Amino acid sequence: MADDCCSKKSDTIAELGRKADQRRVLITVMVINFVMFIAEFGGGLAARSSALMADSVDMFGDALVYALSLYALSRGPRWEAGAALAKGGVILVFGIAVVVEIADKLVNGVPPSSTLMLAFGSAALVANVVCLALLWRFRTQNVNMSSTFECSRNDVASNIGVLIAAGLVAATGSVWPDIAVGAVIALIFLRSASRVLGEAIPAWREARPVPPEVMQ
Repeated sequence: MADDCCSKKSDTIAELGRKADQRRVLITVMVINFVMFIAEFGGGLAARSSALMADSVDMFGDALVYALSLYALSRGPRWEAGAALAKGGVILVFGIAVVVEIADKLVNGVPPSSTLMLAFGSAALVANVVCLALLWRFRTQNVNMSSTFECSRNDVASNIGVLIAAGLVAATGSVWPDIAVGAVIALIFLRSASRVLGEAIPAWREARPVPPEVMQ
């Protein structure tokens, strides 16, 4: 019995350690995303770039997503599945918001500053690659961390798109590359929302408390 008790205690300590590792990583990436949202959104306003502003708002959404992950981390499978549901909803909202921004740009578009797009887009890419590297080893541990990794991977793809758009705007002087990349970002958001919600909804149902009458 003593050996069994020690074994269970070791398992508990290992689990707490794993959660502590996740918590430290989530705090780090949350801070990185919030700081980069402020910098990139300001750069998007100055550059008049739809793609850059959309990418920055996505980073703000991710900061909220990581906060939800932190809240759910020590509260069990149901809370983790609920946080993943919320994250899927956030991704979906931003996908729709980018579509609205693209529609406005089609009507009132002005070619953005490619220099500012390159500068702020490059800084955001570096920040998101760091976040992706930090989250890599946790990506398959549970639905909560899996959806968090999904958000970070989307950010890297969006950053690369912004840099491509900046290069094309510089080469052509046209607003269309900015609009095209915004459309791609919107598609990424909507696809990711479908994937995250597709994983989170079954996990939420499985983690529901068993009704008392069923237990009897």
